[in-house]
Amino acid sequence: MKVLCFGSLNIDYTYKVDHFVKKGETLSSGSLQVFSGGKGLNQSIALARAGAETYHAGSIGEDGRFLLEQLQDAGVDTRYVTVLETVRTGNAIIQNDKEGDNCILLYGGANQAVTTDQADAVLEHFRKGDFLVLQNEINELAYIMERAHERGMKIVLNPSPMDEKIQGLPLGYVDYFMLNEIEASQILGQETRGAEGVDLAKGILDRFADSAVVLTMGEHGSVYMDSRETITQPVYPAETVDTTAAGDTFTGFFIGGILRGLTIRQAMDMASKAASIAVTRRGAAPSIPDLQEVGAS
Repeated sequence: MKVLCFGSLNIDYTYKVDHFVKKGETLSSGSLQVFSGGKGLNQSIALARAGAETYHAGSIGEDGRFLLEQLQDAGVDTRYVTVLETVRTGNAIIQNDKEGDNCILLYGGANQAVTTDQADAVLEHFRKGDFLVLQNEINELAYIMERAHERGMKIVLNPSPMDEKIQGLPLGYVDYFMLNEIEASQILGQETRGAEGVDLAKGILDRFADSAVVLTMGEHGSVYMDSRETITQPVYPAETVDTTAAGDTFTGFFIGGILRGLTIRQAMDMASKAASIAVTRRGAAPSIPDLQEVGAS
């Protein structure tokens, strides 16, 4: 089996600040760093570094060609990435505060220029049993999910960033929901309070009975739930520097572990270890560890 990540490719501009800028405030940053990013790129790199045969599909502008090099260096096949001449690559403005938390402003750019013809041309190279990993940073998601479902692909959805478009997707086709408490509560239309993650996972499973749910709960760890079993996974303590790619790392290593034949429990443990390493480093894609490093941690 192989995995296709059909997702975003961004240039990340990361500003180090004492606190997040407020309405009407002008704030000087301590530093600026430029990284490759986008949830799609991050998850492709995590999948490849977790040992999965990984292909990336999406769109960039001419200014984003270096992102292809980043993917290729991580072992990702980029033959299905389209380079557009008239649209800039998507980008993100990231504020990273002294506690290591972040807030992000996105510009879609080429990520919002995916066409149905492009989707058809990519998906014809994949078959029943292959995995499709999606996030919410590109357009034509519903069409991609419909066509992938027709082909019998396993659909993994990380509904981030969460917005009203998610409710319009054919969520019944999703085989694995990869989400946090806020995203789960928004899908269910209810509030969340801290450690209620297990109940939220059950709520998603009650609504989508044929799916599996992997829900991250911050310091409370994570939980996997399907119709047969529930597995809880504690966090691995780490000195947090930057949380930007922690969730993407978790997703990539969990799905990568499944593709390599690990049990659910083993995949959850490896994903938690990988995420704990990622938060100790600055940047998105550059913070993602490789399989050897995670295995030795």
